[in-house]
Amino acid sequence: MNTIQIEILNPASLSLLEELEKLKFISIHKSEIRSNDFIDFVHKLRSKSHDSPSLEEISAEVEQHRSEMYALSS
Repeated sequence: MNTIQIEILNPASLSLLEELEKLKFISIHKSEIRSNDFIDFVHKLRSKSHDSPSLEEISAEVEQHRSEMYALSS
């Protein structure tokens, strides 16, 4: 199973996705959290700390963890 995030630009396209869901081709999970919200949250946390990791350091740590998880699932 692959997971992707789609930003719907035209509301009419939502009906197409819903039809695919009815046919059991896809599964739709709605989320109100956007990537910008996450970045804003990280910046807010970092502003409260004097020695917080950079966004690049956080990304590297996440990628390392993902690699380890994928290696375990293979």
